[in-house]
Amino acid sequence: MPVAPPSVLAERISRISVSATMKVAADADRLRREGHDVVDFSVGEPDFPTPANVKQAAIDAINKNFTKYTPAGGTAELKAAIVQRHKTDYGTDYSPAECAVTVGGKYGIFAVVQALVSEGDEVIIPVPYWVSFADIVNYAGGKAVFVPSSEASGFAVSAEAIAEHITPKTRAIIINSPSNPSGAVIPTPELEKIFALARERGIWILADECYCRFLYDSAPFSMASLPGGKETVIVMGSLSKTYAMTGWRVGFLLGPKFVIDACGKLLTHSTSNPNSIAQKAAVEALAGPQDSVVEMLAEFRKRRDYTLERLRAIPGFTAQTPQGAFYAYPNISGVFGKGGINTPMEFASRLLAEALVTVVPGEAFGTQEHIRISYAASMDDLKKGLDRIEEFVKKLA
Repeated sequence: MPVAPPSVLAERISRISVSATMKVAADADRLRREGHDVVDFSVGEPDFPTPANVKQAAIDAINKNFTKYTPAGGTAELKAAIVQRHKTDYGTDYSPAECAVTVGGKYGIFAVVQALVSEGDEVIIPVPYWVSFADIVNYAGGKAVFVPSSEASGFAVSAEAIAEHITPKTRAIIINSPSNPSGAVIPTPELEKIFALARERGIWILADECYCRFLYDSAPFSMASLPGGKETVIVMGSLSKTYAMTGWRVGFLLGPKFVIDACGKLLTHSTSNPNSIAQKAAVEALAGPQDSVVEMLAEFRKRRDYTLERLRAIPGFTAQTPQGAFYAYPNISGVFGKGGINTPMEFASRLLAEALVTVVPGEAFGTQEHIRISYAASMDDLKKGLDRIEEFVKKLA
């Protein structure tokens, strides 16, 4: 198939790259279709089924012919369920008019950045960062300003580090706690300092709460619950991880009505509306029993502890303990120089080719010594994949 020369394409598309995690997942899928036994640690997707009551709500929606267009920003029923769930979990007080439903959490982030970031605006992004943050900012014409975090602190960024990178052009700070890829959880007192810093300087906080219910040792917290939070914080949420609904594509936004309305304009001309059936399922997920969330978290804790134990036993690996989400982010610099491997990218490529295990290299997240491993996989797959990684590293020596 002919490849179009770059000059044929719009300039803005050259500002972004293909999602590294999606590419690795596609590579794994291709190898599986070719008959290979691949263990996939790349994708951030719970292996649990969507809860039965949620699936039944979708079936009921189909049987009742709830299959037509809905309002672009979601049904009134779902928006009410979102604001009630957030109030119950975090003590916030949003109205449905301050909520929009989006086609997945990622599109919600895209819409907010498009609504708030103009050409030349700076957006602060702590490192390591989720792969799409920088590309979404770049697409809007903004400039991503990266703030390193300390591995010794478990990659929890500090207000002091953020303050050093604020300029008159700073428009927003993206906070993702618990973090993808590191599992870092910023302590509440530090989040309060970051909030105070942003509020004082008139800077938006874009709070990605995708993993907010998966916390191992701390209480759930939203920056939007702080006094004045509704004027400073835009909550960007998702049902994908919390309720094992990745394929249903339901996300949401909470924020000042004028921001939500601005995002709504974009929704009307891009996605039209989230899937009607998925919205009915989402209402049940949010308003129904929350037992599945508790059960998943308990299982993730077991998998986290097992994964860390195995990783720390591999020569050349070190690993901080993730406080949330379901990712390990080991430092693999101890194997550099062995077997011709000197970067995470080289390690990941060789691991897939020679051991049929997928991981995401740290370059995708802004670091040069790490790989990301998703332990949202079955214990059988974790054992098989970690056995292969250990054997692969031993052969490099």
